Amino acid sequence: MPTHYYLTLSFVLFLIGSGGVLLRRNAIIVLMGIELQLNAGNLALLAYSRALGDQKGQVFAFIVIALAAAEAAVGLAILVGLFRSRQTVNLDEASLMKR
Repeated sequence: MPTHYYLTLSFVLFLIGSGGVLLRRNAIIVLMGIELQLNAGNLALLAYSRALGDQKGQVFAFIVIALAAAEAAVGLAILVGLFRSRQTVNLDEASLMKR
């Protein structure tokens, strides 16, 4: 399969993730959008790695996967704390935590 197919899919996934981050107010949807963006980046790294015959892209993809797992753990912990205190995951109400 040609590399540009993977890159096109990566671009589309990144756009969908960006839409989720920029347009939605639900914190869970925003986290899912960020994960989608990270996975789109991984797909592009792996596509270039395959096309160039180099394994550096695979190493970077592994690092991105580890960072995504850490981001998900911290983000979900923050959301659980927000939900316990405010009974909502709406990001507009998250600014109330400053008080």
